Amino acid sequence: MEVVNHLFDYLLSNHSWYALFKLHWIVFVFFLSYFYIKHIVRSPLYPVTKNQQYYFFTGMALVFLLKATPFDVIGTHYLFSAHVFQLSVIFFIVVPLIILSLPVNFLRKYIWHHRTKFALNILAHPWLTLITFNGFITIYLIPAVFNFIHSNVILSILAQAFLLFNAIFMWWVIIHPVPEIKGFNYLLRALYIFLASLALFPIGFYYVIIQNEHFPTYIDVAGAIIPALTPIYDQQLAGGILKVIQLATYSFALLFILFKWGKIEQEKEGQVDEEHIRYVRGVVIHLDKNKKR
Repeated sequence: MEVVNHLFDYLLSNHSWYALFKLHWIVFVFFLSYFYIKHIVRSPLYPVTKNQQYYFFTGMALVFLLKATPFDVIGTHYLFSAHVFQLSVIFFIVVPLIILSLPVNFLRKYIWHHRTKFALNILAHPWLTLITFNGFITIYLIPAVFNFIHSNVILSILAQAFLLFNAIFMWWVIIHPVPEIKGFNYLLRALYIFLASLALFPIGFYYVIIQNEHFPTYIDVAGAIIPALTPIYDQQLAGGILKVIQLATYSFALLFILFKWGKIEQEKEGQVDEEHIRYVRGVVIHLDKNKKR
């Protein structure tokens, strides 16, 4: 409790209320929530389940807590670990929640139509998204690159927006929200998640074992928020946070995909498809087309 009191006293004495509670983010969250309720939930065109509403408002609540509260100031000016926590939650939790919250008919109408199909087929290509998202976030977290980007506010905003853009396409591949889109089968999606979980291991491990201070922005105010948290411990904590959140969300996604895959295989049991193939306890039986069944 003493640490919390110290934290708020320090923040209030060094920042304005507007800086701590960002009005533009509050307006943004409430506007999106209003739009979702009025134009999606209440629309007869888009059947929305209770789970989808839960996904959306959970995502919005996380955005509010991370960007519209003093946590954003802490992540921007005081703790590298808080900044990495922000990015990890938004990229690995908020993005998939928002995609899952949108009904298929809405995605077909506004996202997957004749004007966007060509661009989406390129930008959301599975192997391209695997390389771009993980590659760009690794580059972003390289100390020299990070310090350069955060020397300019506009550059920092653009870099994070670009990472968000790539995170959306990465999760689009994993979730596969529109069934008619040509994409990976369940086996390849599981492999995709496994490879994605390995892609950020080097940068995460680097920060866990790091013994040098790399970020002047955070070094100059070391201990101001949490006295016991030195810059090196802060960097090591950031590496741990990145891997824990990433692996947790990927593990959940992998289990979800395997569950759906198993359910589909169970439904196919004993059925005969268009190619005259019957599945019996996972065994594929080719039937003679000329024989009556």
